[in-house]
Amino acid sequence: MILALDLALPVSNPTVQFLLLFSIVLIAPIVFNRIKVPSLIGLIIAGAVIGPFGLFIMSRDSNMIMLGNAGLLYIMFLAGIEIDVAEFKKNSSRSLVFGLLTFSIPMTIGVFAGYYLLSLSLISSVLLASMFASHTLIAYPIISKLGAGKNRAVTVAIGGTMITDTLALLVLAVIISMNEGQVTTAFWAQLTLSIIVFTLVVAFLFPLVGRWFFKKFQDSASQFIFVMVMIFLGGFLAELAGIEAIIGAFLAGLAMNKLIPHISPLMNRIDFVGNAIFIPIFLISVGMLIDYRAFVTGFETIKVAIVMTVVAISAKFLAAWATQKIYGYSNAERKLIFGLSNAQAAATLAAVMVGHRVGLLDDNILNGTIVMILVTCTIASFRAQKGAIDLSFAEGNLEDENTLTEERILIPIANKDTLKDLVELSLVIKSKTNTQDLYALNIIKSTGTTPQAEKESLKLLEEAVRLGAGAETVIQPLRRYDMNVLNGILGIVKKYAITDVVMGLHVKQEISESFLGDLIEGILEKTRSTTFVYKAIQPLSTIKKRLVIIPPNADKEIGFPFWLSKIWNLGRNTGAKLSFYATNDILEILKQINKTHPIDVDFKEFSDWNDFLVLSKEVGKDVGLIIVMSRLRKASYHETMKRVPDYINKYFKNTNFMLLYPVQSATTDNYHNDMANASLLASIRNLGGFGEALLSTVKKSDPSE
Repeated sequence: MILALDLALPVSNPTVQFLLLFSIVLIAPIVFNRIKVPSLIGLIIAGAVIGPFGLFIMSRDSNMIMLGNAGLLYIMFLAGIEIDVAEFKKNSSRSLVFGLLTFSIPMTIGVFAGYYLLSLSLISSVLLASMFASHTLIAYPIISKLGAGKNRAVTVAIGGTMITDTLALLVLAVIISMNEGQVTTAFWAQLTLSIIVFTLVVAFLFPLVGRWFFKKFQDSASQFIFVMVMIFLGGFLAELAGIEAIIGAFLAGLAMNKLIPHISPLMNRIDFVGNAIFIPIFLISVGMLIDYRAFVTGFETIKVAIVMTVVAISAKFLAAWATQKIYGYSNAERKLIFGLSNAQAAATLAAVMVGHRVGLLDDNILNGTIVMILVTCTIASFRAQKGAIDLSFAEGNLEDENTLTEERILIPIANKDTLKDLVELSLVIKSKTNTQDLYALNIIKSTGTTPQAEKESLKLLEEAVRLGAGAETVIQPLRRYDMNVLNGILGIVKKYAITDVVMGLHVKQEISESFLGDLIEGILEKTRSTTFVYKAIQPLSTIKKRLVIIPPNADKEIGFPFWLSKIWNLGRNTGAKLSFYATNDILEILKQINKTHPIDVDFKEFSDWNDFLVLSKEVGKDVGLIIVMSRLRKASYHETMKRVPDYINKYFKNTNFMLLYPVQSATTDNYHNDMANASLLASIRNLGGFGEALLSTVKKSDPSE
């Protein structure tokens, strides 16, 4: 029996609806990218064509509205979770200034335009002005893809978005209450209290619940579903507090920021689902609101659309220009700020729909709003894209410089229980541009090899490859047959010119009496690679703070910039605070680096390694320990290092710890006299801005350089 399909327009068959939507999501970006138009504009135009005011192939029904709202919340959540928290804190005052500018300038111009140019009442003019004041981060996915998501101007714009949208939506709530005669002292008290309670719940309870969940449940599906729950829970709690759901989604992202490493399989899934499904459908649903017919029925709608569009663009440009002049930003950064703040969509739609429903805004304003949304989203996309590209050229393309660094990370794996921890650590310490040179190695003893051993080896390597693929990183599987595990690893280190080795200890395994055991000690003795010995008691993402213990004279050794860049990446990609314990000379170097490459960090003087156990007071729940060690008879070696295994077994047994052994071939004093170190010096410079900043800082602190 052949089933009869209902193909009447508008399409109501769910299968055909999804077929149409995903066909648009697939084809529109390809077509519009060919003509150098941002793909999100193509999605909005496609929505207008198939929508109720176009060919009416699909209606903007409850399903589209639901999926569109989900996409909007997803955009705000991504903005919160991808924001550089250290940069955000550093620029919090600037975000406040920009937020007030991008709210007050549109409000002032908007009230004037509504009252004098459009002949609206004062209360309607204020409501109209609040629509100009708000904006939506529609251009953020473009900037993020182009690698400018962590730029200071982007951070300022995102912080300002939270401020101006909150204020604009508060204006909406007050105007509607005034129209209904409900603005009383009780109204203000209830609104203030509910916002305070909501903010405290999201800021403090969400991270606690998230950390608990990620400790208990580590399968990928459960973690992703949990993230989805937190997005919509944040939005729901915001609506309960009397503010728009987008604010809740943004704060939820900010609260979860430190729990989801920026380079991790979970973060990759969050990005993928948003950019492939929710965000494109939201843009299509925005396009469905565009009504072309309104512009052929009378001049009034055209006039309103022109006034609204000009006011929205000029006001947001003035706010971005003023911010640029106040803080000395470049033209490229101004374009980023303007591109992010010019697009009108989410809060603007909410305001016009509510205002139209209660009779404060008429049909002309409604239609003019749709035109304004289309034009501002188009301009915002082009400006944001241009700003991100200009910024890349202006900065000399730091990421391109990083690609010059020859970084090859080896992960010897022999135990399925430690595999995930070692791979996750390797992913967060590697340079951003290194997506090919990670190697997972399993050694099979050539004597007594069994089919079962080969099968287990294959499973381990396949799992390592899968974990890397989840973070869009190729981990190359290596299987080697050797009579001796140490010789097998050393052979791979030599063959592939490995720069970093990430070794693991099982959670139930203590450091042996022979310090780290023959295998790791053999690697330390016979290789020059930076070596990390890692023991994970809890998942990497659940650590709040890491203590980094640095011995005196560590900065005098040639491996200093290499391991420091890895630790810096660890702090940047996980969001956990790094507390550096070192001598004043080293701390001064670290402080200078933090000025140009900010992370969440603090600095504490520590030089007496004979009093090493005093650090046990600083280690508590969700605190990790990183100890920078030294090979025997090197510049930073200290006798106390012999007792580190006893200390760890007795006092840090339930603590995530890492022992870090740097490259130690010479001191910085020998740079210009030792030709063997010339290539290493070049490699430091090839670390890009980080390496150059470190070299210049070391030279300033050492007159002999």
